[in-house]
Amino acid sequence: MPVISKDHAVPHKSTVPANKDEMVNLFVREKRDNSPEHGPDRKAVLMLHGRSVPVLAGFDLQHASYSWADELAKAGYDVFMMDLQGSGQSPRPWMHDPRNANPADQGLLKPRPPGFTPGPGTNPSPLNNSDSDRDELHTVVEWIRKERGVDKVAFIGWSAAAFTMGPYAVKNPAKVESLFLLAPIFPPDATSTPPTTVPQPFPMFLNTRWGVESGWNKELRTADQREPGMVEKVWAAIMENDAVGRDWGPPEGISRYRNFVRWGWNSTTAAKDGVLGGSVPIMIVYGDADATVNTSPPNPNKELNFSVPALYDAVAGSRKLMVRLASAGHSLVWEVQHKNVHKLSKHWLKHFKVDGKTQGVFDMAVNGDLSSVP
Repeated sequence: MPVISKDHAVPHKSTVPANKDEMVNLFVREKRDNSPEHGPDRKAVLMLHGRSVPVLAGFDLQHASYSWADELAKAGYDVFMMDLQGSGQSPRPWMHDPRNANPADQGLLKPRPPGFTPGPGTNPSPLNNSDSDRDELHTVVEWIRKERGVDKVAFIGWSAAAFTMGPYAVKNPAKVESLFLLAPIFPPDATSTPPTTVPQPFPMFLNTRWGVESGWNKELRTADQREPGMVEKVWAAIMENDAVGRDWGPPEGISRYRNFVRWGWNSTTAAKDGVLGGSVPIMIVYGDADATVNTSPPNPNKELNFSVPALYDAVAGSRKLMVRLASAGHSLVWEVQHKNVHKLSKHWLKHFKVDGKTQGVFDMAVNGDLSSVP
């Protein structure tokens, strides 16, 4: 039986400064397989994107075997993918005005977008913040729990999704079954509280197709790490989810992504009350070539100093696993190791184990072989 796909508009009272207290619709795509062998009581899984890639481009790339959501649905899970405001098909307040882009990115707007008038931005403020992101996640979690009649939802997050899903799971363990973090951004010494002054006064960043490719190229360690033509497939998926950005800039368009202020995700949060690794088991997966999640040399700015091993060490509970994938970078959802990511997630969702163990650190080769790391 083919995977069924259905898009939802989930009502939410916004806490984003740009449209605070307005009722908006958050985009959620559902994927499921109603084959009889899966039964009616399927586990609900919620997938959340990172900072710069809309959820469908990251988790539902319709090319070959790259749709992670399809693989989970075929395995018998009810899969839900959500876009936070400022990303993909959820509302993007403040982002229709090109002048609200990062001043350093303004040079990418050539030719100028229709109706562009040079000048300062009309809204000099980041779009989202940690509280508004977690509020939106909460709305979708509650909607899924009601829609599917489940008590808990399993989380899967990529990259900066850790800022939202990690603290939410710590605060709401009764609603989160487990946490699977792929290439998580984790600043162990970052601030726990909102900043007194708002940094980076602009709502959005811009990127080009070449920007995506050049950043990806820096993390390629082997000739076959990325299949030929993947940059074009990924860029087309990003543009498909940005009806405005694809008409900006060069012929292939511009990717618009949100600027947000973050706090509350650090070693203190990860260890709080022993939730992570305790009532909420956690699995961490990242690539050995990922220079985005492991800052080297260390950044003197504690907010920009990231470490995946530091997250594993900070988790206080014993139900924690970490797997490092060989020949994989930050874009590993689109690399040859994507199949092993899919396999790990399916095994994790079913057993909360790797190689029969509920705790430990492992390396995984491209062929899927696992080796324990002391």
